[in-house]
Order: sequence, then structure tokens, then C-alpha cells
Amino acid sequence: MIDVIVLAAGKGTRMKSSLPKVLNTIGGKSMVEHVIDSASFINNARVHLVVGHQADKLKEALSHREINFVEQAQQLGTGHAVQMALPDIQPWGVSLILYGDVPLISASTLQQLIKLVDETSLALLTVHMEDPTGYGRIVRDRDDNAIAIVEHKDADAGQLAIHEINTGIMAVNNEDLVKYLPKLENNNRQGEYYLTDLIAMAVADGKNIRTVEPDSPEEVLGVNTRLQQAELERYYQYNQAQKLLESGTHLLDPNRIDVRGELVCDDGVSIDANCIFEGKVTLGENTVIESNCVIKNAVIGKGVVIKAFSHLEDVVINDGCDVGPYARLRPGTELANGAKIGNFVEVKKSKIGIGSKVNHLSYIGDAEIGEGTNIGAGTITCNYDGVNKHLTKIGDDVFVGSNTALVAPVEIESGSTIGAGSTITKSVPKDQLALTRPEQVHKSSWVRPTKKKS
Repeated sequence: MIDVIVLAAGKGTRMKSSLPKVLNTIGGKSMVEHVIDSASFINNARVHLVVGHQADKLKEALSHREINFVEQAQQLGTGHAVQMALPDIQPWGVSLILYGDVPLISASTLQQLIKLVDETSLALLTVHMEDPTGYGRIVRDRDDNAIAIVEHKDADAGQLAIHEINTGIMAVNNEDLVKYLPKLENNNRQGEYYLTDLIAMAVADGKNIRTVEPDSPEEVLGVNTRLQQAELERYYQYNQAQKLLESGTHLLDPNRIDVRGELVCDDGVSIDANCIFEGKVTLGENTVIESNCVIKNAVIGKGVVIKAFSHLEDVVINDGCDVGPYARLRPGTELANGAKIGNFVEVKKSKIGIGSKVNHLSYIGDAEIGEGTNIGAGTITCNYDGVNKHLTKIGDDVFVGSNTALVAPVEIESGSTIGAGSTITKSVPKDQLALTRPEQVHKSSWVRPTKKKS
């Protein structure tokens, strides 16, 4: 069993956020969930989350995760935070200490770190930085053994020249944690109990400090400000774009795509600039997503074209469909093969049959539309009576003329035609023409108004 202790109790005042800092997002997922997800790849891992500031919000946001929440009522430093978790860890084994605001740490790096721990050794994750300002420095002896960590504010001029920094991430035998943590002191400029002081104690006892570096320094970058959050977001999105390109997806501009969840693309997919994908989205072979689309939780089939500025959420789009531009498909929408949704059309909780078309300026809500049906411009399914929603059923090969209002509940049977400008309140039998227009009147004596002189 590996005890994973994630520190997430700080206020994060520099973020200027109403949320706990670690609930702010990278790639559409909270920073702390990124950390927990990486830890979940470790066999037999149990996560202890140390919470303090706005603990209730953290517990609520992470209630779906298997986490042991540990309270740190007073934030007295990283050493004190880990002390709070001591009663909950097993008396043997290894503890991995992580930070909820270091979101991009990889599972492979954590596994490398754990492998370095044994009865005589602690493991520390370090990284070399061109500008190490603000980070604790790794002090080594003449034999290149790590012997101490000096916090930036406590470092002298020689130590400040060191470019190898402490990431704060370490793996320690639980017996060593129990031994050293109660001995920490707060005689430093911050008046805090530094977890890093544990390293010097271990060295004094003859322990080895083994170190490993991550594949990229971005893995260990923490987020304390909105600028740092934005910079890490761009790095994260760049990596997502690289993975898509390597898998064969055509990105017209890899710098202008945001994946805030999981995007799975089959062969031949093309995505234009400024598209956002949220939740889980799958795109079938040879599907084209034009620019400025927002797609959330969607299953999209083969050979589909989603035209520019369309918004799709919780939808299923089957093969060969054509959507947009400027279409909005809301939750519960399902398009059968070859269906077409045109510009400025909104569809909600409706099924559109094979080859059917809703081409322009229409609202289709709570409806079932059959195959080969044409819905004219400006058609509205009047599905809401002020209290309840009602169903509109439209059969196969129906033609609905422009500017029609279908007042639900109502059924238009197959083969019927609805004359343009009609308000349909009663069901229409099969193969019938229905229209509700008043008689057109002409007045030959009518005089067109003229502009009055001032």
C-alpha cells in the first residue's frame, strides 16, 4: 500500500479566486483532480487530501472520489500539513507527498520516484531551472550527494546560485516520517514547519537521498497566480495538440485548439482553428469540424461536417450529417444518418430521422421527426405550455412550410404537407394538406402614407 498525501489546505490569495486554489482548472479539470488522477495509476494507492481553507467546498467537489480528507485547521507549513496525516497512514510502507497546485505531474515520474525508496533511502524529485527564484535549492556535498534543501528566503548568496531546485515532491518510508516529523522546528524566517528540513535529519542519520528529475520542468510547475495558470494551460493544450497530430488528426492551427476533457479522433478527422472540446467527445472517420465550434459530450460519426460557430452539447450525430453554421444542438438531440441542420437552427431533446432537414432559422424541441422530412425556415415546435413540455411527432416524407408553428402535443403523420405560415394545433392525418391561413384581402382604394413636411 502506498499512502499518497496531497497537500491542498492553502488559501491561494494571489489567485484572487472565490474557489479554493486547487479547484481552479487546467484543461477543464481541477488542478487537484489532475494530481489525484496521476496518483490513481500507482498500484495499491490510498489518497489522503489535507484540506484547510474552504475545506467544505473541496469535500463537496471531490465527493465522487475515494479520498480520505485530513483537516489542517491552522496552516503552519508543509511539515505541519503532513503531520496531520500521520494518524491515517499505515505504520509501514511508503508515503508519496504531492501538492494539489502542481497539476501536471505524471504517473510515470511518480512511479520512478517510489522505486528509489528503500530502508536506507528517501527519494526526492528535483529539477534544474534557468531561473530558480522562489524555489528551495538542493545542496550537494563534494561527492554530489544531496544533503539538504535550503528555502529561497533562507539561502545565502552561494546557495542562491544553485539551479537545481526542490519540487517538494518526495517519497519517504512511513517509519521515517513518524520518526522525523515530530522533530521539525519553525526557527526560520517564515515561522513555519518545513517538510524539507526532514532531508537534513535523514542525512544526519546516515540515510541516502536519491533524486530523479521529470521529463519536463512543466510537470512540477505550481500555480499561484492567474498568469501561471494561463501559462500552464497553454502548455497543457500544446501537449494535447501534439498527441492529436501524432495520431493523424489534421489540426489547421495546433496553437488554437482547447481540449477540456477527452477528445478521441478516428482517421481523417480535420479540425479548424478556435474549437473547444469539453467532456468526452468522439469524432468518426473523415469528419470535419470547422472553426469556432464548441462541442461538449458528443458522439459524432463518420463523414460529418460541423460548420463554423456551431455549439453542440450532449448529442449523438450519426454518419454523413451536416450541421451549421451557427447551429445549436442541445442535450438529448440525436441526428440519424444524413440528417441536416442548417444555420441558426436550435434543436433540443429531439430525434431527427434519416435524411431529414431543418435548414434555417427554426426551433425544434421535444420532437420526433421521421425520415426524408423537410422542415421549412422559421418553423417552431411550441413544446412548452408554461408548466410542462409536450411532444411533437412528425412522420416520414413530411413537408412543413416556412413560418409554421406546431403547438404540442401534436402529430403530423407521414406524407403530409403543412402550408407556410400555419399554426397547427390538431394532429394531421397521413398524406393530407393542412393550412390555417386567413383569406388574403386586396384594397384598391388604399393610399400609401407619405412623410409629413415639418
